[in-house]
Amino acid sequence: MRIAVASGKGGTGKSTVSANLAQSLSETQPVVLVDCDVEEPNLHLFFPSEDDRYPVTVDNPVVDGELCDGCGDCGRFCRYGAITVINGKHSFLPGLCHSCNGCAVVCPPKAITMVPREVGVVRVQEPSPTLILISGVLNEGEVQAPPVINSAKKRAEREALVIYDASPGIACPVIETLEGSDFCLLVTESTPFGLHDLELATGVTEEMGIPAGVVINRSDGRDELINDFCAQRGLPVLMTIPFDRHIAAVQNIGGLMALEISGWDVEFLKLYTDIVTMMEACE
Repeated sequence: MRIAVASGKGGTGKSTVSANLAQSLSETQPVVLVDCDVEEPNLHLFFPSEDDRYPVTVDNPVVDGELCDGCGDCGRFCRYGAITVINGKHSFLPGLCHSCNGCAVVCPPKAITMVPREVGVVRVQEPSPTLILISGVLNEGEVQAPPVINSAKKRAEREALVIYDASPGIACPVIETLEGSDFCLLVTESTPFGLHDLELATGVTEEMGIPAGVVINRSDGRDELINDFCAQRGLPVLMTIPFDRHIAAVQNIGGLMALEISGWDVEFLKLYTDIVTMMEACE
């Protein structure tokens, strides 16, 4: 099973839910946690341990000036504007390149060669015998997160139970993370901003055909906004985490509720059981 944990905005507690769910499940079975928030990965803070690192590369075009005749076919082909030809001279913007190899294919004199360039790394840790943490890390200055996310996910593709911690928002990195997921947990807050971004994230899961449920974090007991929305959209509220000083204190020192506060490991195991029940009902 692949469970994605997502949110329409940052700071809702998405990583908190991912880390505690993974920790609780690891007490009874093997689980792999994949940090797909490659621009700001932080799950390693909850699970300090040694890591192995694997580079992530993408193919970028390199033009042989002696072979190029300045025809401009490569620039006309590239829909992203990554490569252009002005007065017979090439300009290349690696941040826009999607490594499709099209420019090399259409080049009449075959002056373009695709060459790998490192854009990030994947870190693999084993905090315990039953828990593996895989973190994608995008290099500074790079903007193409999906290749790093895809590489991190591939490291876990043969595992039976995987949790993907997505980046906030609904842009391309989130779509890449949700692709292939069996279920999506949407983490939100009971605020107007939380509701707005939950609505956006719900639209994404509906468009992708992924069953979803909601976790309300930092609840002050007045959750009518979220509950009413979830009722209208047929979204079950699977867990409510209170706005609590003890919980905040544990998290602020890099601790886990499931380990430090009695009863929360059971709550996260129940969350997983409810997800499995929902999935079985959808079959």
